[in-house]
Amino acid sequence: MTTKPLHIDPIAEARRHWTERWGGEPARPMAAITSIMRAQQILLARLNELLGPLGLTFPRYEALMLLSFTRQGTLPLGKIGERLQVHRTSVTNIVDKLEADGLVRRIAHESDRRTTLAEITDAGRDVSERATELLNADGFGLAALAEDEQERVTELLRTLRQEAGDFE
Repeated sequence: MTTKPLHIDPIAEARRHWTERWGGEPARPMAAITSIMRAQQILLARLNELLGPLGLTFPRYEALMLLSFTRQGTLPLGKIGERLQVHRTSVTNIVDKLEADGLVRRIAHESDRRTTLAEITDAGRDVSERATELLNADGFGLAALAEDEQERVTELLRTLRQEAGDFE
């Protein structure tokens, strides 16, 4: 990450204050969620830094990958929003930028005039391949964690996601 490291651990400091004010029991989940959110910010910054030279951000990369995984390379804009869990205006912005860069194009749905599809282009497939090589080489920013730690994080968060109704 390109920012200067802090002289204190802000999560530990927040936990100390939380414990003083509300006790240790509520401080534990506060520290956990704050750690998750801070890690997400750090990882997103790292991934965006890696993808920047290709003209991508991580959300744009995710959209390209969604499209590349489909049989025909197309998805309705609403479906992209559902799968990325972002608001439709965010999907519009993501697709606008990808379209401006020639990586996707909007096409009409063949049977539903109200639906617009995003379709990945050959250039989009090429960029997504190069981006994936970069991210794979960097371990998606998780190289600081051992393989078994990465698996544990995935399982812990899977339980949380399942309980929240993220999937059946």
